[in-house]
Amino acid sequence: MIRLRVGNVKEVLNRNGDIEELMVEVDGMIQKAINYPAMTGPAKKNDRVALNTTALTLNLGTGGYHFVMFNYSNTIINEYSLGHIMKLRYTPFQIKCMSSEEHESHLREKIERIDSLDNMPVVIAPLHSMIPPVCAAIKLNKPESKVAYVMTDGGALPIFFSRLVYILKQKKMIDITVTEGHAFGGDLEAVNVYSALLAAKAWGADIAVVSMGPGITGTGTKFGNTGLEQGEIINAVNILKGFAIAVPRISFADNRSRHFGVSHHTLTALSLIAITPATLVLPEEMDKEKLSFIYQQLQQYGIIEKHIIEVRKGFSAIKHLKDMGIHVTTMGRSYDEDPEFFLTAGAAGLFSIEKLF
Repeated sequence: MIRLRVGNVKEVLNRNGDIEELMVEVDGMIQKAINYPAMTGPAKKNDRVALNTTALTLNLGTGGYHFVMFNYSNTIINEYSLGHIMKLRYTPFQIKCMSSEEHESHLREKIERIDSLDNMPVVIAPLHSMIPPVCAAIKLNKPESKVAYVMTDGGALPIFFSRLVYILKQKKMIDITVTEGHAFGGDLEAVNVYSALLAAKAWGADIAVVSMGPGITGTGTKFGNTGLEQGEIINAVNILKGFAIAVPRISFADNRSRHFGVSHHTLTALSLIAITPATLVLPEEMDKEKLSFIYQQLQQYGIIEKHIIEVRKGFSAIKHLKDMGIHVTTMGRSYDEDPEFFLTAGAAGLFSIEKLF
């Protein structure tokens, strides 16, 4: 289950908020590691550290780092934050947080008073790399709108791991973050996606963007992936009387047949998991042949009859990201290599602001 090694910190490469990127010597090699100071204390050169080396040994993509589990220089760490809700429960790393629903939370009274999102647009993206184009489209066209990013626990659990979220907050493209389930580290914490959305609404968000953190889990099987949460979140948004906008995962650059055109993750989530309707937004810039192929897939899975299809332009969001100096990739591919993926996210973001008028 876990591969544990002891190593030495050779260098602290950078510190971004609540995450440190290190170079460590382990098993006679110099490799990268991630340290979360809130969990193991700050790291410095020559520290002796216990490392979880499982992911890098498996050569995983997003998870391709060692992770510091314990720093022998930090044998005592005191935790002074408020709250009683535990995340990562019943593991050695269980942490205490102030969840928005708790009595001591400044949002508790507001959350108790509302049980509806009051038609608030909620953009539901199955992959973390879709967040920048969605947020760029929103802020470019309605800069005064308040955008909440709700991070689920379908991918990485610490929000600190996401460089994108850090950059988007620095660029004022995300106004507040909410981590739900076992995801942690957001400006607000929540027990589940329902209360996370209500917390975002109570805080004053105009639009919520919901997606897992980096590192989707997939097995190549129909139901064995965390991307199916998109369907469950659509249901949650509708139960709370919000306006559900689904970003389909579209690519014509992925060599895997199950992800060509509309990914099987999206097809399954929208045809079987979502039992309530959402608006699916496609990019206007897609050429006719590709668009025809997409419609055939959606028709085959009964998605056209079940959900609403809209078409909007997505490129302005891509240009805005470039102008802001934000570089985004998906599975290592840039916009030039996989344009439909990013255009789709931008189109969904553009459509979402129409629901604010």
